[in-house]
Amino acid sequence: MALSKEAAEVFSINALGWIVGQEDVLPAFLGASGSSEEDIRLRVGDSEFLLSVLDFLMMDDQWVISCCDALQVPYERVHEARQSMPGGAEMNWT
Repeated sequence: MALSKEAAEVFSINALGWIVGQEDVLPAFLGASGSSEEDIRLRVGDSEFLLSVLDFLMMDDQWVISCCDALQVPYERVHEARQSMPGGAEMNWT
């Protein structure tokens, strides 16, 4: 199912909210992204930052499962949202 850019951004913001609410996941996100809690507040509307949120979430299957269960969406939603974000369809593994 293809999501609109807006729906993908809303999902990404909700996923970020889930990350922020997880005391064991938030420090990992801050460390992996190099972001501070202030950066999160400032960049919550930035598509590039939201794309990095989805990339981080997809690093661990249990995070995907827990986040999607909490948000009551299918597990595929993370990937669908990533594909719908600007630049999200492009994968660079180098």
